[in-house]
Parts: sequence; C-alpha cells; structure tokens
Amino acid sequence: MSHDLAAQLIALTTGLLLLTAVQQLWLRSVLGSVALLVVQGAALAGLVATIAVAEQEWEALAMAVVILALKAGFLPWALARTATLTRVHDGLDPGARPASGLLLAVLLTTVAYVVSQPLIGPNPTDAARAVPVGIALVLLGFLILLTRHIAVSQLVGFLVLDNGIAATGFLVSGGLPLTTEIGVLFDVLLVVLILRVLTVRMVRLTGGTSLPELRELRD
Repeated sequence: MSHDLAAQLIALTTGLLLLTAVQQLWLRSVLGSVALLVVQGAALAGLVATIAVAEQEWEALAMAVVILALKAGFLPWALARTATLTRVHDGLDPGARPASGLLLAVLLTTVAYVVSQPLIGPNPTDAARAVPVGIALVLLGFLILLTRHIAVSQLVGFLVLDNGIAATGFLVSGGLPLTTEIGVLFDVLLVVLILRVLTVRMVRLTGGTSLPELRELRD
C-alpha cells in the first residue's frame, strides 16, 4: 500500500469515527444511535486493516476481521434486539439535547486535540496525527454514557467509549498484541451481554429503564 493511499484511508476512517460519534450525541432516536454503531464499527475495522497493511503487521488483519464481526455486526444487533424487547426501539431518549450536545462535541473535540499533543510528538506519522480523533471518541462516549436516560442509549455510549480506546491504541502504537486485544474485545462482549440481560429483566420488573422513572419508583 502506498503512503498516500494509507494516509487517505486513515483520514477517511477516523473521519467516519468522529462523525458517527457526533451524530450519536445529536440523535434522540435510540435505534438510530444503535444503527450508527454499525458504521462506526466498520470504520474502526477499516482503520485497523489500513494500519496493519501499511505497517505490515499481518496479525492485526485478523483483529480487523474480529472487530468487524463484533462491533459492526453482533453488538449492534444485540442492542437493537434489546431495544425491541424493552419496547424503546421507536422511542426517543429524553436525555438527548441535540443543540447543547453539538456544542459539547465541539468543546470536547477541541480538548482532545489539545491534550493529545504530547502523544503526537514533533514528527508524527499519519496515524499519530489522527490520535486526537481517538481521544475525542473516548470523551464523547463518556458524555453519551453520562447524559442518556435509557439503558440501551447508555450501552451505545459505552461502546463508543470502547471504540475510542481501541482507535487510540492502534493510532499510537499500531495496537496491542493480538491475544490481548481479542481478550479485551471478548470482555466488552461479556459486559454488553450481561447488561443486556439486566436491562430486559429491569423492564419486566419495573416497566422501563428510564433513570427519572426509576428514581420516582424508588422514592
């Protein structure tokens, strides 16, 4: 792969990562946010594959396939299924504030560019130049996780956060050893499945997963 092509693919995939995270912060639709995870997971897999080919780290290609299967396939499907079972698949998350969300996205992206400068260094590679995108994804994932009221939307924030951590790791160093990364991916898979079961059980017991409603039940 030529240097110019690799640089263009890195710019494309990281651009998609950031764009989908901002859209997830802006959207109020629960199912719409879940659907964007498919694009985000595919972009992350494309980023990993690009870095693997450019740096001839062939083991990372296997990682890209695993990421594509889990983050662009199974996990979004599991969340969409959870949304259907909990009867929020056509609903809107009351915690979403599109206007303020976009302003916060701009602020957090700016913060990410500032704090990532020590990681980039004086002579950055094409991958290192995109590190701020990974850090921005982490911050945006935290924001989604903290501001959403519905459990499925909070799981979306958790996965955006995890995608940001994975993207930052690959952009900084080309990734962790294959066995470590696969272990982390399956840990995330286990957490999501456990939270999915808890969410479904919570709906059956209380009739919903909205935090304000649960606080009212507690009171």
